[in-house]
Amino acid sequence: MCGILFAIQDAASSDRACNGTDSTFQGLFRRLQDANTSRGPDAQETMRITVENHTLSFFASELRLRGDAYIAQPHRDDDGNILCWNGEVGSEENDGSKLFSLLRTQDTQDGIRDCLGSIEGPPQNPYLLLTSVSVGSHPGYELDELPTECVFSIDIDKLSEACRVINAPQYFSRELPAWLLALRSARLSAVNRTMPVDPSLPKGLDDIPEHRMAAVDELITQLDHSVMLRVLHLLVKPEWRCFLVEVLTLLCWLSWRTGNHADKSEPIDLLNVAFENPRKISVQVTGNIGGLPKREKKQKLREPLDYSTVDVAYDVPDRLTGLQEVEELRRLCPGRVWNFVEVNVPFEKSQGARPIVEALMFPSRTVMDMSLAIALYFAARGVGQVRSGPGADPHPYTSRARVLLNGLGSDELLGGYGRFRTAFKNGGWQAIIDELQLELDRIPTRNLGRDDRVISSHGKETRHPFLSLSVVSFLAGLPVHQKLDPRLESGLGEKMLLRLAAVKLGLVEAGFRKKRAMQFGSHSARMASGDGDRKGDLLIK
Repeated sequence: MCGILFAIQDAASSDRACNGTDSTFQGLFRRLQDANTSRGPDAQETMRITVENHTLSFFASELRLRGDAYIAQPHRDDDGNILCWNGEVGSEENDGSKLFSLLRTQDTQDGIRDCLGSIEGPPQNPYLLLTSVSVGSHPGYELDELPTECVFSIDIDKLSEACRVINAPQYFSRELPAWLLALRSARLSAVNRTMPVDPSLPKGLDDIPEHRMAAVDELITQLDHSVMLRVLHLLVKPEWRCFLVEVLTLLCWLSWRTGNHADKSEPIDLLNVAFENPRKISVQVTGNIGGLPKREKKQKLREPLDYSTVDVAYDVPDRLTGLQEVEELRRLCPGRVWNFVEVNVPFEKSQGARPIVEALMFPSRTVMDMSLAIALYFAARGVGQVRSGPGADPHPYTSRARVLLNGLGSDELLGGYGRFRTAFKNGGWQAIIDELQLELDRIPTRNLGRDDRVISSHGKETRHPFLSLSVVSFLAGLPVHQKLDPRLESGLGEKMLLRLAAVKLGLVEAGFRKKRAMQFGSHSARMASGDGDRKGDLLIK
């Protein structure tokens, strides 16, 4: 995923920066350049122009995944058009070059809006910054994450008005200018709100009832197409073209099946991260102290651990289930090398990386954000060990793959979280429908920006087969009882439709696996001092 950085300064501020007297902006811009370079390690360029007494600075970095020619951003032409692009078009050519050619044929705002919409995919300071990634909390900006519901444009003649719009607490109120409201782009499909009337209770996953067969088959077809599109046209070095697949074994299986689009002789790296968590180790040393009085419990947690009595292992829940599932993949998908990359993270290393991860995920700043972001950071880094088979000695391995497929969206669309059971218990099917819509609505703000900033810091790009507009439309449109059934026991009812699809394809281990959130399956949750008893939505200290 490429990096882009854009700044507008008034002329006086620009002169001060050039003369070295505006140290705040200069230092901030340099740090943002470095952060964005990590996203695009193959090429970087900066260009500046002056428009209406304002200096416009464009910086872009390039992560080459398509095309066979050297391309550097920003894209520009002789007519004065400039484009910095961070996204995917789905072309054999360079994404940015292809989009730039299309945009140059447009001569109206409506045309630009429609062109961009066809792709699936600060008042106190004398400057405005747009950047793909932050450098954390900094006195030089008041950073906010722009929403994805519309395309923003800035009229240099109305610069002060545009700044007020971008910093408004509500971006889409009726009071906003008409030119901004007109630039709304496509939205995700809404969740089907049809209430089931006494649906029959499924018997299990072994036999698919006739009335569910069409939905199971269509899910397989939709995901197969979505995965195919995300592994197509990776015309780069072979060792960069293998795929990092995390979370869902079904995505691994579908990646194997796309042999017509990606050579089956190329390996697939399955990243599996495990953390050394002192809170978990303390249970081995002192026993479960959850039932102790609060004061005594705090005292126990302050006492240093005697590691001499503990054999620190990385057999976290996700590691154990992952080892079982990779053997199933090897049996069902012969001819492909499956590198099960064991990424083991000692406590000292995870704590040393916290300031880096905190800066990358900013402005996301909760305890849960850190638990998830630090797991993704070390997973995307891809440094670990692999084994040739069960019981074999490990040897060091560093993945060179540049594309990571993950399962984001599966839990939100198919009801994979434990809170869906709680919702059903308190409010029945209607409560589940409401929860599904809430989860879908907040994916962009809760997950996508944060995860992209963290993963791309290693020069990697993440792709989400479950968030293809066609997959979202299909799943959102299904009646709720076709997707999940909280009346069934844990490990069966959540994401029931996906489980049925996995079992039909022979992925029995994946079909019956009990869902764990990544931060709990990897033991990345609540490791730091002071985070232990804090809820996930509280700000990190």
